[in-house]
Amino acid sequence: MQAIKLTDKVYWVGAIDWNVRDFHGYSTNKGTTYNAFLILDKQIVLIDTVKKEFYPEMLSRIKSIIEPSKIDIIISNHAEFDHSGALKMAVADMKPQHIYASTMGAANLKAHLGNDLPVEALANNSSLNIGDDSLTFIESRMLHWPDSMVCLLKNENILFCNDIFGMHYASSKRFDDEVCETEWLYEAKKYYANIILPYSKIVIAFLAQVKRLGINPSVICPDHGPIWRKDISKIINLYAGFAAQKNKNKALVIYDTMWGSTEKMAAAVSDGIISTGVEIKQMSLHSTHRSDAAAELLDSAALVIGSPVLNQEIYPSLGDLLTYFKGLKKQNLVGAVFGSYGWSEGALNGLETFLKESLNVEIVCPAVKSRFVPTEEKLKECFELGRNIGLKILEKNK
Repeated sequence: MQAIKLTDKVYWVGAIDWNVRDFHGYSTNKGTTYNAFLILDKQIVLIDTVKKEFYPEMLSRIKSIIEPSKIDIIISNHAEFDHSGALKMAVADMKPQHIYASTMGAANLKAHLGNDLPVEALANNSSLNIGDDSLTFIESRMLHWPDSMVCLLKNENILFCNDIFGMHYASSKRFDDEVCETEWLYEAKKYYANIILPYSKIVIAFLAQVKRLGINPSVICPDHGPIWRKDISKIINLYAGFAAQKNKNKALVIYDTMWGSTEKMAAAVSDGIISTGVEIKQMSLHSTHRSDAAAELLDSAALVIGSPVLNQEIYPSLGDLLTYFKGLKKQNLVGAVFGSYGWSEGALNGLETFLKESLNVEIVCPAVKSRFVPTEEKLKECFELGRNIGLKILEKNK
C-alpha cells in the first residue's frame, strides 16, 4: 500500500475502513478513514496512528516511503482508540526517541495503554524544532475529548487537527476537491451534529483563538475523512455556522407508530407546518437511525415529537432518541408533542415535560392526544399544531 503525497515533506499514511457501520451509536453508512501523517525532516515525525486492526495498513504505507525504524517522534493528538489503538505496536516496531501528547493526553494514553508507555507531555502553545521546520501545539480541550490538541507545521503551513473538521467518509480519494461536494457536505454536517455539537461554545472560542494567533493554514488535515486543501474557508465557515446554531426555517417532525395512528397525526402536523412556508423533515423511527435524525436536528428550529403509548410509557425508540438528543445539547428549539394512546395518556404528558426540562425546548402549544385512531377533528388539531409551530419559527427567525 502506498503513501499519498501532500507536499515534498508530508505524506498521508493512514487507513481506509470501508466496512464500519457503527461508531459508538453513530451510523457510519459510508465507512470512515483513520488518517495518520508522516513528516520528513531532519527528525522524522508520525502524527497519530490508527485503529489497532488497521496497523498493518498504516505500516505498509510508511514502508513505501521510509523504513519505520527511522521515525524519531510520534505525536498523539488524541487518546481515543481510533487514533491511538496502534500506538503500542508502532512504538515496539519503530522505537522512536520521543512520544508526545498534551498534558491530559499523556495521562489518558497511559490509562488506556499502560503506565509503561513513555509519553511526554507538551505544554499548550509550545513548539518543537524538527530540523528545517517546527511544530506548534495548541490544546483543543473538549473538541471532543479533554486531551485533544492540534499541531501546526509552521513552514508548510499545515494544521493537523485530529477530530475537528473531520467526517466519517471512506473514499479512494484523499482531498476535498476530489470527492463529491454534496456527499461531504452532508457527512460533515452529520459528524458535527453527532460528535461536536455539545461543544459548540468551545468551537466558537477555539476558532477565535486560531484567528487571534494568526493561524491561516493552507492545508487542514483531520483524522477522519478528506484533507482540506482547495478552499479552507469553506469548512471553517461551516463550523462557525454550526457552532452559532443559527437555525433555518425548518422543523423536524419525528415519530414512531404501532398501528399507523401516530403516523396519520404526523402527516397532519407536517401539512400544518408546510402551510406556513416552513420546510419540514418528517422522519419515522421505523426507518431512521438516531444519528441521521441528529443531522437533521442540527439546523432545525423546531422539534416536534410523536409517540404511541406502550405499557404506559412512550414508545421505546423515542426513549432511545430523546436520551441521545439530550446529550447533544441542541439550543434554540421550539416544539410540541402529539401521539395516540389506548388506556392512559400520561406518558404523553411526560414526553412534553421531557422536551421542556431536559432538551430546553420551548413548547409552543399543548400536546394533541388521540385515543386510538385519530378522528378528522383530531387531525385538524394536528394541522393547527403544525401551523402554530411554523408561525412560531417565522416569528423567531425574523
